[in-house]
Amino acid sequence: MKGLDMNGLRGELRLDEPLAGHTTWRVGGPARRFYRPADVEDLVRFLSRLDEGEPLLWLGLGSNVLIADRGFEGTVIHTQGCLSRLERRGDTGIHAEAGTSCAKLARFAARLDLVGVEFLAGIPGTMGGALAMNAGAWGGETWSSVLSVRTIDRHGRIRERGPEDFRIGYREVRGPEGEWFLDVDLQLAPGDGEAAMARIRELLERRSATQPTGLPSCGSVFRNPPGDHAARLIESQGLKGYSIGGAQVSPKHANFIINTGGATSSDIAGLIAHVQDMVESRTGIRLVPEVRRIAGDPA
Repeated sequence: MKGLDMNGLRGELRLDEPLAGHTTWRVGGPARRFYRPADVEDLVRFLSRLDEGEPLLWLGLGSNVLIADRGFEGTVIHTQGCLSRLERRGDTGIHAEAGTSCAKLARFAARLDLVGVEFLAGIPGTMGGALAMNAGAWGGETWSSVLSVRTIDRHGRIRERGPEDFRIGYREVRGPEGEWFLDVDLQLAPGDGEAAMARIRELLERRSATQPTGLPSCGSVFRNPPGDHAARLIESQGLKGYSIGGAQVSPKHANFIINTGGATSSDIAGLIAHVQDMVESRTGIRLVPEVRRIAGDPA
């Protein structure tokens, strides 16, 4: 990397890496730099050598982001598959790094006869993303089990923080500026592991029956407004199946936008805006996206 000393770094660096292959929507242009750290120590070393003004994007499974067609003019830190250490802590604790998939953690807990995170099996992302947005499903939320987290800043400095350091809400978490989640310690309850596994299977079956799980999407696009459901509002406006380019409101679940093949980021952004405008003009409710947009998509 020009201007960066790579001596002693053990991770994988790629230049102009297409991001469409790293997002669940299968859209997005190239990242100028793309780094997969070997471990936490390697990540600390890498970050400490970056220029102060270098834009950073942390990417796990890429399930809650919409990356612009022109890509990302900065450095992507890719955690999925590398920062994925998962271990038991004490009788009822679990430690998970940010790149651990939510589904893997749910099953790991059940095998240890620990309960309370079965809902994570249906979250199509990593624990870093789940922490960042307080991901939830079927009545469960990520932060309800968090004992503590460690964060890392752009200089590679690590801090331990508790839930009291964050403002935690529905699909939203606000904390110290310029810090990213590195790992988490969860405190769970002892229980019946076989029952937890059965619950996981039940939730996944319900998800498969009601959501377009076999097609490229980001998961739910909009937050549910108070006292209502985004899917109901979208469907009530006859928008199921509505398309812009290769982007389509799923005929199976109206709060999903799917890539039917060849969709661009601009197609998806345009469809998000159209759904918002249609619902607001007829109901007065402005739907709020859960999706994080990267690098200035339109609308």
